[in-house]
Amino acid sequence: MPIRKSEAEWKGNLMEGSGHMKLGTGAYDGPFTFKSRMENGAGTNPEELIAAAHAGCYSMAFSASLGKAGFTAQRVHTSASVHFEKLEAGFTITSIDLEMEAEVPGIDEAKFLEIAEGAKKGCPVSKALAATPITLKARLVKTAAN
Repeated sequence: MPIRKSEAEWKGNLMEGSGHMKLGTGAYDGPFTFKSRMENGAGTNPEELIAAAHAGCYSMAFSASLGKAGFTAQRVHTSASVHFEKLEAGFTITSIDLEMEAEVPGIDEAKFLEIAEGAKKGCPVSKALAATPITLKARLVKTAAN
């Protein structure tokens, strides 16, 4: 299996400095700043990248689990919200909320929810972030086949 790599560099102090992140594939190569992390400034931030990674990983894990159970999704859409808060001990990612909806012909609601929850536990990014509470809201979009 490949080893994935990204890099980041920071110059200056926390408030006025600036950084640059580059994904190993080149899919993102751009800035991050205090404002992009703590406010709504231009650029990305570590928490946004974690959210993207988690949403992508979960969608794939769910699709794989569906396949093992004999189902194929027409569409899986996942969003991840990473909660980044200042606590007494310092800044912390306090929780992650996954919201997924999928169109899966021929599946019933109970089986859908069972597979969705199992994928949350089995997703490699969920496992890596296991110290952080992760919630899941899964919604089956009705199709003509279910």
